[in-house]
Amino acid sequence: MPPILIIDDDPEATRLIAAELERHGHRVEVAADGVSGLHRATTGAFDAITLDRMLPHIDGLSIVATLRKRGSTVPVLMISALSDVDERIAGLRAGGDDYLVKPFAPEEMAMRVEALLRRGTAPALSRRLGRLEIDVLKREVRVDGEAVRLLQAEYRLLDFLAGHAGQAVSRQLIFEKVWGYHFDPGANLINVHIARLRRKLDRPGQPSLIATVKGEGYRLDAG
Repeated sequence: MPPILIIDDDPEATRLIAAELERHGHRVEVAADGVSGLHRATTGAFDAITLDRMLPHIDGLSIVATLRKRGSTVPVLMISALSDVDERIAGLRAGGDDYLVKPFAPEEMAMRVEALLRRGTAPALSRRLGRLEIDVLKREVRVDGEAVRLLQAEYRLLDFLAGHAGQAVSRQLIFEKVWGYHFDPGANLINVHIARLRRKLDRPGQPSLIATVKGEGYRLDAG
């Protein structure tokens, strides 16, 4: 199961959030400023993100707005000492899924994260990621409005990448979530399916929708 990313420059708040989430059985990763937070959020796979509103270098609003612009659907809990209604609205408009004001009770924070995770498990009827559209109910895929026929394994792989759009996902995670393997079965399994998807999805003169991230894995870009 992917970890939860904590992006916060307050060591005490980070400690409280991490301890409470771990108490609820979650793994966590931590970024202490906006630059490293944005990098981690866009290159890793996470179940959810707790995001401080006020961060050095890049603020929380910019981070969540960038994630949404890149097609990421990861649930984001905005956390801030700014309690004005306008500030809360700004956080939600930027792409946050929920907004929690400091100081907060750690248990409430954990319950809000749990609620976001439950909400995230509800299957969306469709995904629109730039030029790519996935009808989840019908299992139909279109690029620039043109239908694309995929084999079952190709669809599962694309659907998984779409669920982490804008984030690099490792080969190991793909093996576990798409094929159910906890090891590399060999035979270039992922390479073959990525190549097939690119042949079917990519269009002349357009950048590939699936990027290879050296040393990390693959990333579906919104296009």
